[in-house]
Amino acid sequence: MQLQNLRKKIDAIDYEIVRFLNLRAKLATDISRLKRRTGKTAYSPEREREILTKIKLANKGPLSGSALEAVYREIMSCGLSAGGPLRIAYMGPPASFSNLAALKRFGSQVDYFACDSIADVFLEVERGTADYGVVPIENSIEGAVSHTLDMLVDSDLKICAQVILEVSHNLLGKCAKDRIRRIYSNPNVFGQCRIWLQENLPAAEQSEVSSTTRAAQIAAREKNSACIASLLAAKVYKLKVIARDIEDSPHNVTRFLVIGKTDVPATGQDKTSLVFSIKDKVGALHEMLMPFKRHKINLTKIESRPSKKKAWDYYFFLDLAGHRDEPRVKRALLELENHCKFIKILGSYPVGE
Repeated sequence: MQLQNLRKKIDAIDYEIVRFLNLRAKLATDISRLKRRTGKTAYSPEREREILTKIKLANKGPLSGSALEAVYREIMSCGLSAGGPLRIAYMGPPASFSNLAALKRFGSQVDYFACDSIADVFLEVERGTADYGVVPIENSIEGAVSHTLDMLVDSDLKICAQVILEVSHNLLGKCAKDRIRRIYSNPNVFGQCRIWLQENLPAAEQSEVSSTTRAAQIAAREKNSACIASLLAAKVYKLKVIARDIEDSPHNVTRFLVIGKTDVPATGQDKTSLVFSIKDKVGALHEMLMPFKRHKINLTKIESRPSKKKAWDYYFFLDLAGHRDEPRVKRALLELENHCKFIKILGSYPVGE
């Protein structure tokens, strides 16, 4: 009797949850239609952050913050698709890590399509075939993704959000471990699993392919082959999990960027990314960084890349704490602009995670 009473209470709550979810969906549809009429995009990273912050503060348990966020991610995903399809481009076939990052940011209710390369993701968003794109920018072990950095210099697209994905690498295949003769994966992934592979499969040939999902596709049909990919890839391509979590570092994290055509308003907890080049003189880089020190702005990352225009000419990519519209950030960027050869703001966006 006690069990039945508890179940009746759950049923009553479920009816209320469904009623309120549909009421919320109707309001989300109205907002989405209004945005489209006024030329605004359905996705608002600043509003997303505001909602997630509020629900975390309101949460008194027993649900964990991450569990509640996962529920709301799907609720917001329904809202994003309410006023019409939202199209998200990502690099790699389905089940790639970029696909996982896109799902983490946008949920399951929007439209996704895969691209063969990072350049193709940028192209689809620029053409308007996709509303947003998701591309990798850096890994905590292997460092920056140089192709994404190069594309950001030339493209007019803006960084709208970031996604932090904890990456787990797994050895997948259809044969036993001792029968593996060749392993397929992305070159960055091989770098993240170097020690494990040397200790466990030193004689196996390592074949580099464009993505972990492409590796899974090959391993699914080639005899005595395996791949390093995600558990989702194992499910999609019907592969056996031979070994789990083979990455050398337990703190293996990849940061992805969401790219689009619109700027994102300030939220109070933002990051700004920019790229600049300096004049060829002694102390030039030090001079470029001084405005940030003067205005007490924290720099969270700096990365250099050859400009490819002439030998020993470099672009510097920089992340700073704050939004480009904040007065102190504005002043620092103006001072920087007065001294450098080239500067481009790549985007200001919520820190998020």
